[in-house]
Amino acid sequence: MSNEERKIHFVGAGPGDVELITVKGRRLLDEADCIVYAGSLINIRLLDKCGAARHDSAGMNLEEILKVMTAAWKRGEKVVRLHTGDPAYYGAIKEQMQGLDQEGIPYAVVPGVSAASGAAASLLAELTLPEVSQTVIITRQGGRTPVPELERMRLLASHQATMLVFLSVGMIDTVVEELLAGGYGRETPVAVVEKATWSCEKILRGTLADIGLQVKEAGIKKTALICVGKVFADTRLAAVSKLYDKTFSHGTRQGDIL
Repeated sequence: MSNEERKIHFVGAGPGDVELITVKGRRLLDEADCIVYAGSLINIRLLDKCGAARHDSAGMNLEEILKVMTAAWKRGEKVVRLHTGDPAYYGAIKEQMQGLDQEGIPYAVVPGVSAASGAAASLLAELTLPEVSQTVIITRQGGRTPVPELERMRLLASHQATMLVFLSVGMIDTVVEELLAGGYGRETPVAVVEKATWSCEKILRGTLADIGLQVKEAGIKKTALICVGKVFADTRLAAVSKLYDKTFSHGTRQGDIL
């Protein structure tokens, strides 16, 4: 077994659609002897043809997860830790890595398609538009897991950028209150995407004035992304990208002179 194969691989499963896993991630799943997966957050169909021993981490604590991965690795098995979306976003992988470091076990990360990208695709949205927003803020509302004081929602909202709010739909009233306090207007476009790219995906569109009621009426309480900002408005662009402007020159094209 090569040094690369001897590593435990943290793999991003993508947001839900089974085809939105990387080629590398798919190969590692197929070759794995042991898979520890993130419960119902993962589309279980990804594991249909896997011959590996499977461990649902939904009911496991950190020590139990590390124990399973470490024991399998020491037996010489190929181990995959399968996370939803892209494990770099709210994946809680750092603490697992630190545990593996203590055991002297090597590991690698295979990125995945984030729910942020999945939701944008489902909304047919571009998150950065000329003269509308050139910044994307990915955050969450503080709750049982606090956020740093300087990252409070109302402070981030003051930038009026595109904002993608994870893990917070169950606190939709608080999110709306904070966004309004930060300076977004009541008519700011908002979309809520539940289970982005899954076959049961649900999309709500509205504004800060009405999205809270919509979420409650739809019964959405978790596994949804709150997408905020002018880029989600159904309006014609006032300005377009310079990239394809026929008068704009760049390294691979000479623009026309008017």
